[in-house]
Amino acid sequence: MRFTEDLPKVETLQSPRKAGTEYHDINEDGKDMTQKICILPGDGIGPEITAQAVRVLEALEPGFEMETALLGGAAVDATGDPYPEATRKLAAEADAVLLGAVGGPKWDALPREQRPERGLLGIRKHLGLFANLRPAILYPELANASTLKPEVVSGLDILIVRELTGDIYFGQPRGIENRNGERFGFNTMHYTESEIRRIGRVAFEAAGKRNKKLCSVDKMNVLETTQLWRDVMNELAPEYPDVVLSHMLADNAAMQLVRAPRQFDVLVTGNMFGDILSDEASMLTGSIGMLPSASLDGNGKGLYEPSHGSAPDIAGRDAANPLAAILSAAMMLRYTFNKEEAACRVENAVKKVLARGLRTGDIFEPGMTKAGTKQMGDAVLEELG
Repeated sequence: MRFTEDLPKVETLQSPRKAGTEYHDINEDGKDMTQKICILPGDGIGPEITAQAVRVLEALEPGFEMETALLGGAAVDATGDPYPEATRKLAAEADAVLLGAVGGPKWDALPREQRPERGLLGIRKHLGLFANLRPAILYPELANASTLKPEVVSGLDILIVRELTGDIYFGQPRGIENRNGERFGFNTMHYTESEIRRIGRVAFEAAGKRNKKLCSVDKMNVLETTQLWRDVMNELAPEYPDVVLSHMLADNAAMQLVRAPRQFDVLVTGNMFGDILSDEASMLTGSIGMLPSASLDGNGKGLYEPSHGSAPDIAGRDAANPLAAILSAAMMLRYTFNKEEAACRVENAVKKVLARGLRTGDIFEPGMTKAGTKQMGDAVLEELG
């Protein structure tokens, strides 16, 4: 995998393009080179926040071809399947996928295979999206929004690299059975050496482009699976002599993220630990509504989504924070489409909106201007010019 922060800038001739028009570029072999994005609004606040991210993409790159499909609870309601065949086909054909959020209590009573979250797990597995990148950055304007003291979190900028298609979430056998007269639940945690090695390389390369510090998180003192994880990370380390590798047990890592989060630069860990630690890290920034994520296949294709959930309690009220979805679109521009300049423009626009004092309810504080979902989207577009 190659990350695009250090990609050379390629100057191309730009032709004026009209927003709302579908364009198809043709390469020398006569093949369609249109850049295609699959839009999956999902459930709860997903459609509202995704709409703002789409507006930003259309403003920056009107040549993108975008098509919307169903995933999660919305797909269950329409088809009975959280990841229907039409969505599978569109997602496979697209260069990138932009997702809102899935799930909600409405579907909690359904059989497990029909629950919205199975759609999310399904698309990750189907597209081979094994590397989840979750940045946790504290914007200076939001220092007071964190539940930790400003002197603890000020300047926070960490990246969690989470393995996404293995571990206990996908391991077999699994289930609930009756054994000896009572119900018995079981899941299986496992990793292959090759799975660990490929996510390790992603993390080492990411650390090499940042502050050259990589902390691998495991639970090797009690879990053989993560003993293998540590062994493989140690084997990879000599290939990246400029990166300092350290190890930390998962429970200690959870504590250290609260005690002294700035000690970390890049953390790499398995699916289950990464799920927990990345949500914990997100709250250091004041709101999970600020944090994007990218799930990558190692060949440029990615699924981009905010780190937060579907928040059905505020759905339809123009109250959701769209900035994580907009920043996820910026990650898409960077990692899939190699448009570093455009990605930076989006990120800088978000910073300027925060500097103007606009805040949705999740990051609101006295003296600021409270804004709704669409108003925040409008403001980002204004800053983009």
